[in-house]
Amino acid sequence: MLTPRHTISPRMTVTRAKAGTPRGSFETKTRRPTRSRPLTASRVKKLKVPARKRRPVSARRMDGSLTARSRNTGMFPGGSAKLSSSMSKPLKTRRDRQDFSGGQRGPPKTHARRARTPKPTQFQRFYVRGDIPVTISHGAKRKLAWKVDINKLDYHHYLPLFMEGLREIEEPYKFIAFQGCKELLLRGGNKVLPVVPQLIIPMKEALNTRNPKILCKVCQIMTLLCSSSDLVGEALVPYYRQLLPVFNLFIAERKNLGDQIDYGQRKKENLGDLIAETLEMLEKYGGEDAFINIKYMIPTFESSTC
Repeated sequence: MLTPRHTISPRMTVTRAKAGTPRGSFETKTRRPTRSRPLTASRVKKLKVPARKRRPVSARRMDGSLTARSRNTGMFPGGSAKLSSSMSKPLKTRRDRQDFSGGQRGPPKTHARRARTPKPTQFQRFYVRGDIPVTISHGAKRKLAWKVDINKLDYHHYLPLFMEGLREIEEPYKFIAFQGCKELLLRGGNKVLPVVPQLIIPMKEALNTRNPKILCKVCQIMTLLCSSSDLVGEALVPYYRQLLPVFNLFIAERKNLGDQIDYGQRKKENLGDLIAETLEMLEKYGGEDAFINIKYMIPTFESSTC
């Protein structure tokens, strides 16, 4: 005979006394279903239900174990290997990243080799006004066309002016200034030596821009200046302290190409090689005291004449 569900039979009582039951006791009365009250705005504020924190979606947890999703897909077999994650933190601090400053900030960067903006030059103003007797002859190759014979020019006026134009970075001023310096030095002869003291300040200002392109042009002009006429190299020795400090910053600026070939050598844009070549010419034409003065300003310089 079947008994109602809410009643306890004698057999259930004996079983409960001897072995016990998972529920612990049997209810003799039925429970009434509880009615849930509707949620209102005021009730939600009273409950203060905490927001659920979402875990980052990743193939593995932070401890290295696979998530249920990645375990079911079979993308990562096993659970021994750990994947790196942007959320994970290293267990130990790396020795090269330890902070030994003690909370104090170090000195700021000096930016010693950063290029400076060149100042406006008188060369551009003179050329626009038409005071420089030269124009550009366009053909298969650009060249300068002088309106006056170079031998009749006043070197005390024009050579320092063209030297100041080496700071120009815009066309056509930079081409006219560089090409004009070369032609004036190649055809100047004995007129160059008396003008040397007037050339120091324009060259120093061009070097202080620390622009690699401007430095390359100045190095080529200084090489020509040393060999332009006799005693010019020796006349430059007292001015090494004004000209050579910038060379000390860029003397190691060389291209590390390995076993490759630098096809741009004809352009002479390798600053380190140009500085080394310029220092060799200064030592060669500077006389006996040239090496000592160069070594004083650039300690890494080695003599090439021994």
